[in-house]
This record gives sequence, structure tokens and C-alpha cells, in this order.
Amino acid sequence: MITELHTERLHLRKMEVSDSSSLFQIWSDPDVIRFMNISSFSDENQAKGMIELLDELAQCNKAVRFAIIELESNKIIGSCGYNSLDFDNGRAEIGYDIAKAFWGKGYASEAICSLLDYAFSCLKLNRIEAKVEPENVNSINVLQKLNFKFEGTLRQCERSKGKFIDLHMYSKLITD
Repeated sequence: MITELHTERLHLRKMEVSDSSSLFQIWSDPDVIRFMNISSFSDENQAKGMIELLDELAQCNKAVRFAIIELESNKIIGSCGYNSLDFDNGRAEIGYDIAKAFWGKGYASEAICSLLDYAFSCLKLNRIEAKVEPENVNSINVLQKLNFKFEGTLRQCERSKGKFIDLHMYSKLITD
């Protein structure tokens, strides 16, 4: 499995425990995690635990998460990756988060394009999925900009922060 990807402005590399301080800053921001299925982190050890969990999934080829590093500042500005990999069915689900100070600058789109290119060309996947809360307008705009197709609403399909929530399903096929 790939451990790093590059774009014009970003370096995506597999997360490391040493990234915990930077990722804690992002994952402790209530605005950033508002639509993530986690509670705001209150301790850096929570970020370390998340990175270790994601590393275990990566070792089994079930998921991989990258730290997003802005080349200009050499700072970690978020994370992205394949939340689940299903090679038998040629599909993956993607996820992403960007620090609030970097919103609206096209970094999410740039990182996702890199994930798409790698998934279709190297992993030979057929379908990439993204599940998004209906109120997460910014994320929906990113997916629409990248020509993901809205497939419908998964009604009360996930428990998040103690309640069942709807998720919109978006997808992009290799033929799109």
C-alpha cells in the first residue's frame, strides 16, 4: 500500500504517531469535527490512539489515512484517506478533514483528486464512495466540484454522538 502521494501544493503521507500534536489541534476543534463521527478531542493521547488504530487497519489493508502537509508552510493542515477498502468489490470510502484556517482554499479538492487518481490507476478500484451528513454543505460542495454523483439518502444509517443520523451517499466511478 502506498505511504505517500504528492500534489502541486500538498504532500500526503501516512500518518505517524509523531503527528499527534498537530492532528490533536485539528481534531479538538469543534467546527472541524462537527460532521465527523468523533467527539472533540480533549487530550493529545486521543489523537495518538486514533493514529494507532488507523495504522492497525492499514496493516490489514482495510484502510489508510494520510496527514495532509501544505508544502509552503510544511504544516499538517488535515488528514484524508480511504476509510474502508473493499478490494473484492473494487471500492473504497474516502474521508477528509481540513484545519479551519485552511478552509476555502481548495486543499480538500486537491487531496481528494490525489486519492481518486491513486485509487483508479494503481489500486484498480472501480468505485469511490463518500458519505456526508446533509448539513455538511462545504463537503457536499467539494464532492460536487469533483463530479461525484449523489445517489440518495441513507436514512438513520449511523449513530453519531448518541443519535441516529441520515447520510447522503455520493460516488464516483472509474468511468465517470
